[in-house]
Amino acid sequence: MSEIFEKHDLQHFPLNITEKPNGWIVTKFDLVSLKMEPGFASGKQNQNETGVPHLRPMNIGRNGKIELEKIKRVLPRVEKTLKTGDVLFNNTNSPELVGKTTLISSSENGYAFSNHMTRLRIPKCISSEYIAYYLHFLWQSGYTKHHCTNHVNQASISTGTLGNSFPLLLAPENEQILMIYKIDELFSELDEGVKELKSAQIKLSQYRQSLLKSAVEGSLTKNWREAKKDIRKETGEHLLARILKQRKEQWLQQKLAEFTEKDKIPPKGWKDKYPEPAQPDTTGLSELPEGWIWASIDQLAVNKRYGSSSKTNDDSSGVPVLRMGNIQDGKLDYSNLKYLPNDHKEFPDLLLNDGDLLFNRTNSAELVGKTAVYRDIGKPVSYASYLISVTFTEYFLPEMAAHYINSVLGKKWLAEVMTQTAGQANVNGTKLGSLAIPLPPVAEQLVLIKEIKNEFYLIDQQIEATVLGLKQSDAQRKNILKSAFSGQLVPQNPNDESASVLLEKIKAEREALAKIPKPSIPNKPKKRVDMMDTLLEVLTAEDDWVDAQEAFKKCGIVDETSTDRIEEIYSELRKLEKSRKINIQRCGDYDQLKLITQNVEEN
Repeated sequence: MSEIFEKHDLQHFPLNITEKPNGWIVTKFDLVSLKMEPGFASGKQNQNETGVPHLRPMNIGRNGKIELEKIKRVLPRVEKTLKTGDVLFNNTNSPELVGKTTLISSSENGYAFSNHMTRLRIPKCISSEYIAYYLHFLWQSGYTKHHCTNHVNQASISTGTLGNSFPLLLAPENEQILMIYKIDELFSELDEGVKELKSAQIKLSQYRQSLLKSAVEGSLTKNWREAKKDIRKETGEHLLARILKQRKEQWLQQKLAEFTEKDKIPPKGWKDKYPEPAQPDTTGLSELPEGWIWASIDQLAVNKRYGSSSKTNDDSSGVPVLRMGNIQDGKLDYSNLKYLPNDHKEFPDLLLNDGDLLFNRTNSAELVGKTAVYRDIGKPVSYASYLISVTFTEYFLPEMAAHYINSVLGKKWLAEVMTQTAGQANVNGTKLGSLAIPLPPVAEQLVLIKEIKNEFYLIDQQIEATVLGLKQSDAQRKNILKSAFSGQLVPQNPNDESASVLLEKIKAEREALAKIPKPSIPNKPKKRVDMMDTLLEVLTAEDDWVDAQEAFKKCGIVDETSTDRIEEIYSELRKLEKSRKINIQRCGDYDQLKLITQNVEEN
């Protein structure tokens, strides 16, 4: 029955249709489903305990299981609820994720589902597990990626495409049961291994945090201090005094050079205009080891700059621009880069120096404050506007500041000082400058950073091993499913009824269901949502206050929208706010936006 599909439908198909086992058939999902339909949009966020859970794309994991860490609740709709045995297919997502599929268990019975999901109601003679595993296998193998429709920032697979263009290799009913039993048995073994690997990852992450805390509190180098207490020469206090003295001298020299360049005589009292750095606020901070002292970022910094807000491109012959997504686990990730031309007007001022600290000033509340240290990679590198770079004095190792900010102590400080607007958190340069961080003597800094580096290396090796183990587990799952849907996982029984008989059974079940009267549901007028390119367009079309999240939706910001698009909209939001073109007000748990209209008086 491969002739029922177009040649295009069979491209990138991971199974051999022409060599299917005896008793198997090639058919369409539309022919083996009692009903296929998408759900409905959730509207305003509702994360309290009212209503029913509303499953969205993020609630289907890469392993095909339901994840409820982030869940919205909505008022139920009788015609759009899930039943045990339903198959839920993710119809809209990024090209890499569209097509994830899960099986609805009794735990999710009665849940609602998003318009980005398609519900397949499976007849009694077909194994729901078989269909769910099959569709998820098509996603794992990359078939859905090649057969989706690409839009701006996302991709989709329509109900018609899923129902009529996706080939389904259907096994006889008895063989389906045996296959699912075997798949579940093998997957259960893999699940145990995955559970152990993820547990190891959590423990390694906890150990990393424990290590950072012991480092910045001084306990990591306690034995070193004991061994060196009789020969130590300079304390942190002496070091800070030396740094501050040098800082002022450099400022005076810079000002004198400016006066000389302009052929001016320094005015009376010009030295009194020296900008004193912010003092550290040590309120509530723990006592430091002997020889350490609290210092502010500004006291230790030579320079502090915001990154470029210029539009970047994909031309890799230019200068790479680090963005907030390039800071991962305290390190810089040089994948997924954007670029600026080599002759960009902000260069060389916004080129990074070896040892510059990069601080993520704007992000979600969970991610704001991500910090890493840039080390020279042999070519110029710049950074985007949501990052702040800090160049420190030569007597302070930037890793000390990065480790403190990334530790639980730094996260506590971030939670206290961040401000939140329209779902984004911000910590500006002034707040960063006044952050109090521990300053040990230079010799102890070197020992401490070396110790952490060695320990982190060992942690990273173990994490890489767990990541490899998880990838191998995913590959094994894919191989198991491919073996199953190729008819190689369980032996065929020549006495089994052919799968073609199932189509007649499904037809009879459909006819019986059609005779059951449907409950009348009052029609509600549909609200049309126009997609727009910019936030300004959305706000111009509104006469009154509009919820920020609703405005973002109209700009195409939905579940798992690309980071680039999110950054673009939030950058526009900041510009509109800075230029006083919009008002932002807090309304309960949400931010609302409104365009400021200017009255023009006609002469």
